[in-house]
Amino acid sequence: MSSVQEPSEEEIRALYERLKTEAEEGGYHLNPDMVFVRDLVRGLLVNQRRYGYPSCPCRIAKGRREDDIDIECPCDYRDADLGEYGACYCALYVSEEVLSGKKSVGPVPERRPPPNLRRKVQVEGAGGRPAGLQDLKYPVWRCRVCGYLCARNEPPETCPVCRAKRDRFERFI
Repeated sequence: MSSVQEPSEEEIRALYERLKTEAEEGGYHLNPDMVFVRDLVRGLLVNQRRYGYPSCPCRIAKGRREDDIDIECPCDYRDADLGEYGACYCALYVSEEVLSGKKSVGPVPERRPPPNLRRKVQVEGAGGRPAGLQDLKYPVWRCRVCGYLCARNEPPETCPVCRAKRDRFERFI
């Protein structure tokens, strides 16, 4: 097994600043615990080097992007976790309540389906067109990260809300 080069402090700082800027522009917040966040950012960089994509450092990745796309940071479960628990699974992203100190971060249960159900959920998620929508001119695409919807022939290159890449979209209708 080959070893992965440890990210430098400069790389960690640069990714942190990028994530913070993107989070704030999208209405999200990074965890205010800088020591904790530094370790998460380091883990994202290590996973980027190891797998070629920044999988969540708090989950076990398969090493194949098509198997792990739901846990590529920001993961598909972030918004649901923030709404219900005030933080995402790894607690990189936190709610306004956590940021302001009104709420503390507690355990967040895993939402990711077990491996034997994962593909089934992804394949069946698009489903057919609901009644009354058969005559839509364009398919509707949904960003699996933030829920953004758009009607067009192909999904956008990048989600205008959360900046997720095109392959994070699924056909919704």
